[in-house]
Amino acid sequence: MQRVYGPYPTDTPDPGSWQPPSNPGAGGHHGRYLWTDAFGIVNFITLSRVKGGAESRQLYLELARRLADAVHSVLGRTRDGSARLPGATDEEPLKGGLRIGKLDDDGPDADGQYHHYLTLWMFALNRLALAAGEARWNRLAVQLAKAVHPHFVTEKGGRETMIWKTSTDIRETLVHSKGNLDDVDGLVIFQLLQDTAELFDRENPTAAGNGAEKAPSLNAEIKQYWRIMASHPKTPSGDPLDLGMSLWTCHLDRGAAWSRAMAADGLAAARDRFLPAAQSPITASRRQPYRLAFREFGACLGIKCYEDDPARPLHAGAQTVLDAWEGKVLECADEDLRPINLAMYAAALVPGAFCKGFVSLAASRTNESGAGELA
Repeated sequence: MQRVYGPYPTDTPDPGSWQPPSNPGAGGHHGRYLWTDAFGIVNFITLSRVKGGAESRQLYLELARRLADAVHSVLGRTRDGSARLPGATDEEPLKGGLRIGKLDDDGPDADGQYHHYLTLWMFALNRLALAAGEARWNRLAVQLAKAVHPHFVTEKGGRETMIWKTSTDIRETLVHSKGNLDDVDGLVIFQLLQDTAELFDRENPTAAGNGAEKAPSLNAEIKQYWRIMASHPKTPSGDPLDLGMSLWTCHLDRGAAWSRAMAADGLAAARDRFLPAAQSPITASRRQPYRLAFREFGACLGIKCYEDDPARPLHAGAQTVLDAWEGKVLECADEDLRPINLAMYAAALVPGAFCKGFVSLAASRTNESGAGELA
């Protein structure tokens, strides 16, 4: 985390004038890349709990807040920074969505908006809301969810489906296919946001009477994700990152029938395909171009979140993969991939706030870690 976001203080509850670095930072446009920075926020929340002491907790939560604000300031604006994205205002800064943060303005790998990046960012804001006990972060996530959802759902051949990528202003479809997990991610994360909003409302039932607005309902969007899931059966893609993120999403809702079925497929793929291949020694990336570190780290993160007992064979296997990468993360990737590799490596080593129950509103109120009633 220091290599991506440092230098930042570690011995004071007040980070002073620290701002997330823009060069290289998270490796994207003006140093911000939505996927990497989402991992950055969740990792800071993990550090706020595992480093110990009230000062460390305050410090790392403040670093997470400042990183969130920086992302909204950069990726919530046009590429030249002159204006907020269309639809957004100072009062509602995420109503225009958030850019990915790709370096290129046009071309096959140009900037735009991805549904699965946006839902991951919503999750990061949700974790920050629970860890800090501040409802505004979850309200921002709900604002983002309501704003972007209509731009990613569509109808083809008489059935509801989704598209994968839009332009930076979210008005034009750039990739018409559906991401393998987009509907699942939407269902789980939108439900998580709604549950958290209701939890904050229960904690402070007089807030609405004092002028505070409740977060808008996401029921209609959740029902639409359910319908899309019903008509788009899930099959493992074979990609390690897709495998890992599917297991991570499943562990947030283990009891659902769809989750049990998807997790069974994912665990079988991890046991039979991913782990046997990934436990081989790591050599220079030029000789093994098919081994992208961040994709393997995503798989390890998902396995460790779902199989949370270190004594379980799959958990131990994921740790073996991470051990093989130790000391090689920096040398086995091009410079532009180092931030995402490092942030995801940290999360795979210590999943922390990616795990269900690691943060809770009750714990934030008592300044103690522990599981709450939410994911």
